[in-house]
Amino acid sequence: MAEKTQQAYPAAPANHGYQRSDAESLLSADELKRKKRIKLAIYVAIFIVFQIIVITVISLTVMKVKTPKVRLGNINVQELNSIPATPSFDTKFTTQINVKNTNWGPYKFDASSVTFLYKGATVGQVSIPKSKAGMLSTKKITVEVSLSSSALGGSNLGSELSSGVLTLNSAAKLNGKVELMLIMKKKKSSTMDCTIAFDLSSKTLKSLRCK
Repeated sequence: MAEKTQQAYPAAPANHGYQRSDAESLLSADELKRKKRIKLAIYVAIFIVFQIIVITVISLTVMKVKTPKVRLGNINVQELNSIPATPSFDTKFTTQINVKNTNWGPYKFDASSVTFLYKGATVGQVSIPKSKAGMLSTKKITVEVSLSSSALGGSNLGSELSSGVLTLNSAAKLNGKVELMLIMKKKKSSTMDCTIAFDLSSKTLKSLRCK
């Protein structure tokens, strides 16, 4: 009886189920590693693309050096005299020399001067001291200007003074360097070209245009 019972219920192999389980575990571990590698590759690719975008934006904005602008500011007339018959004129006024720096670093410029002209002839000058326009800011330099036509003559000046409007020009050139990230320096020259019109009857500024 004992022998028949043993034959009717043979014992199953003990290790086959565990072997399949170990193989599945190994496959699952490999699959996990593969997925982790894929995720890591995706993260690296995203990081590289992000860095490229950041570098491109910085190159187009922060690291791009723009030429600073130098312009005349408001003009406050103190004296304005004219004699069409002579012809002659003289004037005194205060104004600001504005150096506008739109760069992500300071603009250091050398000493220079602004020349005031009547039809190309010099009628006066004013000095610009050596200075610095900070990052994304405007340096304002207040100056007193005295102009005179003593070196001029001719009928053209007389007819213009008779018209009641005196038109002058101002010109200047600044030489300097823009400093970025404390390491890169780029030479930049700024120029001024302004047209000033005075109303001789009211002895005031009529218009100021700069380009």
